[in-house]
Amino acid sequence: MRSSMPIGEKLRAELGSPRRARRLGSSPRSRVWRAELSGTPVVVKQLVEGPEASERYAREVTGLRLASRVDPPVVPALLGTDPAERVLVLEYVEHQEPREDWMVDYAAALARLHAATGADAVGSLPAWSGPTLDDVGSFLRLARTLGVVVPAGARTEAEALVDRLAQAEGHALLHGDPCPGNDMHTSTGVRFIDFEQSALGNGLVELAYLRIGFPTCWCVTDPGPDILVAAETAYRTAWRDATGTEVQGDLTDACAGWLLRGDALVQRAQRGTVDHLGDIPDRDWKWGTATARQRLAHRLRIVSQMVEGDGELKDLGMLAAAMRESVLTRWPKLQPLPSQRP
Repeated sequence: MRSSMPIGEKLRAELGSPRRARRLGSSPRSRVWRAELSGTPVVVKQLVEGPEASERYAREVTGLRLASRVDPPVVPALLGTDPAERVLVLEYVEHQEPREDWMVDYAAALARLHAATGADAVGSLPAWSGPTLDDVGSFLRLARTLGVVVPAGARTEAEALVDRLAQAEGHALLHGDPCPGNDMHTSTGVRFIDFEQSALGNGLVELAYLRIGFPTCWCVTDPGPDILVAAETAYRTAWRDATGTEVQGDLTDACAGWLLRGDALVQRAQRGTVDHLGDIPDRDWKWGTATARQRLAHRLRIVSQMVEGDGELKDLGMLAAAMRESVLTRWPKLQPLPSQRP
């Protein structure tokens, strides 16, 4: 493994020769090693050749550098880079078993990460992209396939939601995939890793992960209401402490946006390929800790509860409630999402 670890002459000159290299598990898009450089434990990550590999590498390097502004740190230190080989050398941090209420520390660290950037960062990373009108069409077709009558104003509300999310103000440093597993719980706080999808946008689209069920993640959970309230409060408090301002935006909009996105039912390699919402009536599939129908039923419940009495999304909320009732009637053995991360 030591000979295959991509530490070239540039990084050797800067950081020293590697010793005790050991390959670690990683996604198919990268290779990761733990090693020592000049006696210092490090993590070496190489993004493998593939679609958008160079873009993902540039986003990860930029995201880590922007996040390094935060003190106490919320990311491992970036010690060295080799763009030609798409290699990063990172500080090694020791992960500890997360506490039962891990979401509280996670949410506070996420807010501090988001607060790392402002308007001065515009252009350094792509802007976050939300649901599209095609997503709206797929969602409404699913409703009809499930035998649900679509309220008169649901399409108009959903299309207006797409527009609001596209126009939402914010220059927060978004992780892009803030999943359980991409958060390292250490003795000095939470550190985030894997910034290949980092972007700039409104932080509420990632705070929404806690309620809506980690939509881009293999590991999905439904925390108890007390933990959820504590975590969201911790996020808002940490944001206020870091920026001196209140969180701007609508969490209900952010959650409803994730409900519309069929690509948030599959892992990254399968996104943008087919209408995944359209597949739901004919088949269910397991991804990580839950199936697609479990994820959908959870999101429908969350949005219908959040939207209740909301004038801007009233009909969409009624539609979500009716679709959930249809889902549970068709597939009565569906289990709720797990309450704890594995």
